[in-house]
Amino acid sequence: MTMSTTPMSRSDGMASIDILLTGATVPSARAMLGENFSLHSLPDIADPDTWLAREGARIRAIAATNGVPVPERLIDALPALEIIAGFGVGYDNIDVAAARRRGVVVTNTPDVLTDEVADLTVGLLLATIRQIPQADRYLRAGKWLEKPFPFSATLRGRTIGIFGLGRIGLAIAHRLAAFGVTIVYHNRNPRDDVPYRYIGTLKELAAQADVLIVATPGGAGTHHTVNGEVLAALGRDGVLVNIGRGSIVDEAALVDALERDVILSAGLDVFEDEPRVPAALQAIERAVLLPHVGSASVHTRDAMGQLMVDNLRSWFAGKGPLTPVPETPWTPKG
Repeated sequence: MTMSTTPMSRSDGMASIDILLTGATVPSARAMLGENFSLHSLPDIADPDTWLAREGARIRAIAATNGVPVPERLIDALPALEIIAGFGVGYDNIDVAAARRRGVVVTNTPDVLTDEVADLTVGLLLATIRQIPQADRYLRAGKWLEKPFPFSATLRGRTIGIFGLGRIGLAIAHRLAAFGVTIVYHNRNPRDDVPYRYIGTLKELAAQADVLIVATPGGAGTHHTVNGEVLAALGRDGVLVNIGRGSIVDEAALVDALERDVILSAGLDVFEDEPRVPAALQAIERAVLLPHVGSASVHTRDAMGQLMVDNLRSWFAGKGPLTPVPETPWTPKG
């Protein structure tokens, strides 16, 4: 299997370095962690607080699995902690501010999942507009024998608004450009390297688009930015697709907008309280709901695990992290 990163060769001495794994991860990543380091799995520890009080001073790194919190309390329990290697491009599960105060580097796994998530986004958009899951259920229920499936909405003639034109957002835009649609976007700042028109506010982006794709990171700065006002601006023919973070969309406002026909439909791969999805949202037939599978192919999850391990190996080889997050930049000493 071809990976986007090249596995580093194992060097002597790393097997004695104690690493804390915060949750379940893909088998290949857990195997690599166990082969390279002295691995301790937090879910396998019967009494984590007692164990951390006794053994926490040995831990020099955290392998942070996607969605499992790494709070300040855990960071402070590890006085020898040097690096937190995240699994995923998003890292809002990690208290990066606490890590920065401690001088701990945080890494993520960008790029290796960009294409997979962008592919899934296009599929989710088409499934939502053309009602592909609904048509499948219709056939399986024998209803086609009674009458044809109703006509759906279309992608033709739509303007696509992308909230967050980073790596993934740009990959989505490149794919959708082939469909002949108009693409506009909103970021904190405009980009000078793209052919797409910048819109200064999220509400105006929604007003000018009839598909709003959320591809921005989560965190306090984007919490509930897609709210009732933004959904109203998107309009009755509008489609919301969220592959960013569930916290970005006010879920209660979205349910209300769908129930009152404020917008046409929604395609969601992420939710506010995963894996719990509100029953009211599940009951809405024209919503397409996926269990956070944007990067969930064997190929891509293995590549993400490889990069997580490579960040740790590079760090402990004295070469620094491969992909530090912007909040904890690293430069060589000297």
